[in-house]
Amino acid sequence: MPWGEFKDTAAERRLFQRRTLVMLVIVMLAIGGLIARMYQLQVVEHEIYTTLSDKNRVQVQSVPPPRGLVYDRNNTLLAENRPVFSVTLVPERVQGMDDTLAQLDAILEISEEDRERFQRRLQEPRRPFQEIPLRYDLNEQEMARLAVHRHELPGVEVKAELVRYYPHSELTAHALGFVGRINRDELQRIDPVNYAGTNYIGKSGIERFYEEILHGQVGYQHVETNARGRTLRVLERENPVPGEDLQLHLDLRLQQRAHELLDGRRGAIIAIEPDTGGILALASVPGFDANKFVTGISVNDYRELGDSKDKPLFNRALRGQYPPGSTVKPMLAVAALDSGATTRDYTIWDPGHFRLKEGGRLWRDWKRTGHGWVDLMDAVAESCDTYFYEIAVEMGVDTMHSYLAQFGFGEDATLDVAGALSGLLPSRDWKRAVRNEPWYPGDSVNMGIGQGFMLATPLQLATATALVANRGRWVEPRLLKDIKGDSPVEDFLPAEYHKPLTLKNPDDWEYAVDTMVEVMHGEKGTARAVGRGAAYKMAGKTGTAQVFSLAEDEEYNEEEIRERLRDHALFVGFAPADNPEIAVAVIVENGGSGSGTAAPVARALFDSWLLDYGQADGALLSGVNKVAN
Repeated sequence: MPWGEFKDTAAERRLFQRRTLVMLVIVMLAIGGLIARMYQLQVVEHEIYTTLSDKNRVQVQSVPPPRGLVYDRNNTLLAENRPVFSVTLVPERVQGMDDTLAQLDAILEISEEDRERFQRRLQEPRRPFQEIPLRYDLNEQEMARLAVHRHELPGVEVKAELVRYYPHSELTAHALGFVGRINRDELQRIDPVNYAGTNYIGKSGIERFYEEILHGQVGYQHVETNARGRTLRVLERENPVPGEDLQLHLDLRLQQRAHELLDGRRGAIIAIEPDTGGILALASVPGFDANKFVTGISVNDYRELGDSKDKPLFNRALRGQYPPGSTVKPMLAVAALDSGATTRDYTIWDPGHFRLKEGGRLWRDWKRTGHGWVDLMDAVAESCDTYFYEIAVEMGVDTMHSYLAQFGFGEDATLDVAGALSGLLPSRDWKRAVRNEPWYPGDSVNMGIGQGFMLATPLQLATATALVANRGRWVEPRLLKDIKGDSPVEDFLPAEYHKPLTLKNPDDWEYAVDTMVEVMHGEKGTARAVGRGAAYKMAGKTGTAQVFSLAEDEEYNEEEIRERLRDHALFVGFAPADNPEIAVAVIVENGGSGSGTAAPVARALFDSWLLDYGQADGALLSGVNKVAN
């Protein structure tokens, strides 16, 4: 059969056209679907996928604010921030923690203590992707070695951060306190947003009390990172608001002088400006290096401080509670005059001892032979115990408690001094509650010379002395003098809450001051040797606090007693007497005599403040305030 009879060219053409049309429709539908999908991805869902993409490329990092600086009253820097380079790890990005730590140990020689501290922090609650420091204060050689191997260590970074530094650490540790790494408990109570990226927080002292204004406000930055999470560039930044700088009443020169005068002996000195209540010096000796606590103190260093028998971590100025001894006699003299328990002219015969009743217990005077006939002026000047035994019994515990409470005993009367203790001002109710015993007349006898149950801190003694210097006008002790910013000081200081101590006869204040002047400049004053040759008139009172009790007929022999069982030496006073510029309280633990040990320290402090540092006013320098002959 001929070939042409089987071939239908027209039919094949039609078939081909139909097939081509079908394929064209399929291709067009596929292209349409692809275009639709592209439109959905790039237009409709653009923001969604941009965000997802940026999460792989762009990260939001918190920028911690620089901590506010702290200055003394003369603008000497007391607390600053210095850059420190540390190696940190982000656990979520580390590929094999044990291997990474082993590599870092070979590069940087990680100590066992650093490793243990890192492991503890690794187990603690923390923010996601928060860096955990492993080693602090890298030197240039260590940073160079780490840079060579950096590509091998994902999740490991060298971070530069500002870390607190105290240039005069041992002098200011007890006054300023210190910052340290945020712990688990603090993490629960701080603002997680504002503290994002912040590793340090105030632990004690001024650093803790003014944490809110010293910390500042956190900032943020958007950074572009590579696949390993390393920062390539900063895309956008909102700068943090630095913490505000503080100026304190503290005078570094006087603070250093106080430490020098204690000369390594255990003790404390508080100096207050009577007019403002500003704390000029807050010295507790021995001190410690607060810088060791900032990034984490080593176990050995902490054990050395904690085991020291001198207790350098113990703030004696604020937390040391001692029997005030005879330093409270001026305050009790004011109470006795105002309550009518005695008068300026009332005189007693002091044979060297006191009995509540004939044949009863004997309370001895510090002067075994007695002082003879004494009035209130003599009793304070010569520190006659017998006189105060008698007026204490006359007043009774209720009256003494009422007046001494108004001098600030038995409470923390400070405005911004964190950690101060309240001492102990005993009362009938206290003894009944604590000892389940009534108050005996003998308890009042002991309280009359600042012994027995009564305890006071050096800060409380300085506060009460400032009240006498101000003739009854209250000024609560404070450290903050000014805020170097827009924030008013009053917004951060608690409100003053003490009323003036008003006496029935306001002249009794001047009389009380005169008795203290007689201590320093009178013919029989216990500290007359210290006051001799002064270019100004000072008022003061010596005191001695027993560390252990003597039997009724036992005599005190300092040479036979171990050094740490000897009496504490105390002194309180102010100068100039007529226009006080400074009030102080000094305690030298186991120093023995208040007049021989503590009073010379106070005199030297007065001289430094009034003469060497130029604090004396024109009246003093022109000789208006003359020394009593």
